[in-house]
Amino acid sequence: MEFRSARQAIMQLLRTVAPADLPALLEWMRTTRDFDEFTQDNNDIMLKNIAEDLRNCLPLETMLSSEHLALQKIQQQPEPTVHVDAFLYDEDFIDSLCEEGKMSRNYCMVCGSHQTAPLGFISHSFSLMELKFIYHHVLPDLSGKVLVDVGSRLGTVLYGGYLYSSALQLYGVELNGDFCQLQEMVIKKYQFTDRIKVLHADICTQGSLLQNADVIIMNNVFEYFLDEAEQARAWEYISHNVRKQGSLLVTVPSLEDSLSSLQINIQLSPWVEEGRTQAGEGKRERDRGSQAGSALTG
Repeated sequence: MEFRSARQAIMQLLRTVAPADLPALLEWMRTTRDFDEFTQDNNDIMLKNIAEDLRNCLPLETMLSSEHLALQKIQQQPEPTVHVDAFLYDEDFIDSLCEEGKMSRNYCMVCGSHQTAPLGFISHSFSLMELKFIYHHVLPDLSGKVLVDVGSRLGTVLYGGYLYSSALQLYGVELNGDFCQLQEMVIKKYQFTDRIKVLHADICTQGSLLQNADVIIMNNVFEYFLDEAEQARAWEYISHNVRKQGSLLVTVPSLEDSLSSLQINIQLSPWVEEGRTQAGEGKRERDRGSQAGSALTG
């Protein structure tokens, strides 16, 4: 059926719906994910294939034994909290795992009773929808630009940038060698090597890269992986080196939240001009919420 006939058929069908039910039907059409299979493009499919490859290489919680501090900090949360990577496991995938008994959304407040409460979920990756939102709505045209992902972990920001933007070069800086190997595996398999480069390094050794970057993305980058003194050192280094006029920072949590608990003297107003946006689906709860902060260097 060609477009004009299909449109007429849909309009005719809507006219047969009971008036009292029409608002509910239209709301369902606006919000349902049942149409995803008809709206996905090749880039979405490729990212989902990458997610499947990574799921096959990682444990369900997507945390490595080498991430001692992160594991400890998750265990120290005031309420039981689990790490569920938003890129690898969307809401539908989590539902299916819960149905299979491989995951739960709740924990028992009194062992053996029916008193339960929701588990806290955190993620160190953006979901597919968040990546699309960032590249399609948060960031400007990146043609000829250099993007740096600080703490690139699984590389999701890099893959999203390759597929959803025209960035000239995408750099991932990752301290954990195991994650660097995973990123290299994906980059080679999907032939992203012409525009993506992963550096196994401490960001505090990458002054030149930061100085020349047009976009710097930092998603839950330090809080779970460095102690407070190391966090302060990293932020001081970044604030001294990210000075390129008009460069853009996208941070989760916002810069204010990231710096508020640290003994650090970074004055934001002379350095950046703030801009905020919601980068998220509103479904998955992050450790500080799904609020992303963006800032333009002055």
